Amino acid sequence: MKIIVIGGTGLIGSRVVQGLRERGHETVAASPNTGVNTITGEGLAEALTGAQVVIDVANSPSFADDAAMDFFTTAGRNLLAAEVEAGVTHHIALSVVGTERLQASGYFRAKLAQEALIEAASTPWTILRSTQFFPFITGIIQAGSVGEEVHLPDALIQPVSADDVAAALVELALGAPVNGTIEIAGPAPIRLTDFAEEYLATVEDRRPVIADPTTLYFGAALKDDTLTPGPNPLLGKDTLEDWLRQSITAD
Repeated sequence: MKIIVIGGTGLIGSRVVQGLRERGHETVAASPNTGVNTITGEGLAEALTGAQVVIDVANSPSFADDAAMDFFTTAGRNLLAAEVEAGVTHHIALSVVGTERLQASGYFRAKLAQEALIEAASTPWTILRSTQFFPFITGIIQAGSVGEEVHLPDALIQPVSADDVAAALVELALGAPVNGTIEIAGPAPIRLTDFAEEYLATVEDRRPVIADPTTLYFGAALKDDTLTPGPNPLLGKDTLEDWLRQSITAD
C-alpha cells in the first residue's frame, strides 16, 4: 500500500514513516524540503499518484492567529482536493485534545477549521486528537517564565510520548476509516505545575513553579477538563518517568 505522510520529516511524521516502512509499505515523507508543498501545491499531485492513504501531521510554522488559520485552511483545501483527484481512500489527520474548548486561541480556531474541512470532504477520514507531547513542557515553561519564577495554571494534563502517537497513526493507517475522531493520551494525568516541577528538578533548574490561574495557554484559560481526554481514549505506554529517564538523564 502506498501511504503519504504530510509533514513526514518532523517529530511525529518521521516516526510514522519509519513505522510504516518497517511494516513493508511504500511510504513517502512529504514536506517542502522533499519537494511537496501543500500551501503552493508544488509536487502534491505527483506525490499522491497511486496513494491509498494520506496522513497529515504537518503543523503551522507560525502560531499567530491569521498565519495559523491561513496555513491550516489553505493546506487543507489543497490537500483534500488533490486526494479526490488521486483517488485516495483514507485521510488521517493529527489534531489536539480539547481543540473545541480552546477557541479563545487563534491557533486552535485554525485547528477546528482544519477539522471541519476534513469532515465536509468526500474522502473517508479519521482524526486522531492527541494530548500534549512530553517535550512540549520546555516551551510551556518558557512561556510561563516571569523573572526567576515559572507561573503556570495548575490544570490537569495527560501528556503522551511522540512514539506512542506515531504508533497509533500507523495502526489507523492500516485500518478502515472511522469517519470520526479518536483521542490518545498518556497513561496518567498530572497537574501542569507538578509536571513542570518534575522536569525542572530533573534538569537541576531551581526556579520555583507558581500556580497561577491567570496564566494562559496559547491565549486560552485552562480548566481540569480542557486538555484531558474524554471517556475511553487510546492510552500510550510511555510514562513521564520513562520520558524523563530516557530523554533527559541519559544525555
